[in-house]
Amino acid sequence: MFYRGMAARLACAAACLIGGLALAPSHAQTLTMRSALSRALATSPRLTAAERDVGIATGQRIQAGALLNPDLSYEQDNSFGSGIYRGTRSAETTVQISQAFELFGKRDARIAAGVAGIEVAAIQRKAVRLEVLSETAIAFLSVLGAQRRIQILDEQITAIDRLTPLLRRRVEAGASSPAETGRAEVASALVKADRERFKATLASARRELAVLMGDAAPKFGEVSGRLDTMGRPPTFQSVVAAIDANPQLVRWTAIYAQRNAELLLARLRPYPDVRIAAGWRHFNETNDDAARLTVSVPIPVFDQNQGNILSAQESLAKTKAEREANRNTLIVVAGRAYDSLQGSLRELAVLRESAIPRATEASDAIAQGYGQGRFSLLEVLDAQASVTQARLREQEALQNFHAGVATIEGLVGNPFTLARESAR
Repeated sequence: MFYRGMAARLACAAACLIGGLALAPSHAQTLTMRSALSRALATSPRLTAAERDVGIATGQRIQAGALLNPDLSYEQDNSFGSGIYRGTRSAETTVQISQAFELFGKRDARIAAGVAGIEVAAIQRKAVRLEVLSETAIAFLSVLGAQRRIQILDEQITAIDRLTPLLRRRVEAGASSPAETGRAEVASALVKADRERFKATLASARRELAVLMGDAAPKFGEVSGRLDTMGRPPTFQSVVAAIDANPQLVRWTAIYAQRNAELLLARLRPYPDVRIAAGWRHFNETNDDAARLTVSVPIPVFDQNQGNILSAQESLAKTKAEREANRNTLIVVAGRAYDSLQGSLRELAVLRESAIPRATEASDAIAQGYGQGRFSLLEVLDAQASVTQARLREQEALQNFHAGVATIEGLVGNPFTLARESAR
């Protein structure tokens, strides 16, 4: 019930983003979020390593249930001595097979530890999968945000360049100083310099996304998606409550069961096992045969496994503290993402309700007045720069919002939209 309610609130943000991506036209050079997540899951070495851990734990579980092997022995007595024992005339030969039997549930305890180990590895694989999805989504958003910022700067450069013909006419008419032409060129150059800086950021973001998808260098063109669709997230208390379902925390239940089984095994080890042997003895001197039966039990006088028992007890007691430390770390990470998300929402409200509309209105009025000689070029450029900065801030806030959503999705144990995008 919790996940359904929470998904309805939190997934409204990410679902709009992913939904927009799914409707976007796809071609060879355009990368969507769906494709990026699918490729990351298919090629992630971390996920492959986690799968191998499941295989390792499976092998250990199989070995834990293996029975002890029997021993086959051959003995020869009373031979190669002196007197009547010279040679093998008086030899006694015995062929014997022996088998040790584990008692007191030792094998069952080993099997229980092995089963818990498989569960730990399987849950850890789920945690790694969530991390890969979250990191890939954030990397994708970084590329998408950088692309959009470059587009905004290109639009500003185009707007400045559109002033050139009008500026020349004003200079020819004597209404403006020739120095204003240089001022416009400087403004355009500064914006181009900013664009180059964002291109470097885009290149780094593209490389990071490519690596997450298994490529050393980007093999895609642009990424396709929308950042302007959002929703209202749930309360932070709901997020904290959902963190307990994160696989990183769920696995501690399996770890506790594994360590409890190891403690039981350590306590059972001092209890003696029974070894039973049966053989056949031949007496060369009389040419007679006889059966031989042996039962042996070790006496736990000196080694009662106290050190291993203490170690297992401390390891079991340590489990609760480790889980709490893990949970606290997840809450801190979730808190940072949630605060960033909420801050982005408030920033967007200010930008969209006040800063961007007013800056755009002022820029349009100043641009129109510049053609009529009522404003200077400096005022036009300043108004355009204000609009651009407001729009850049909007894109940054949108990216931070969706990155916060992706981070929270990776922490609450339910990937929501991310889980529906692809399955390995």
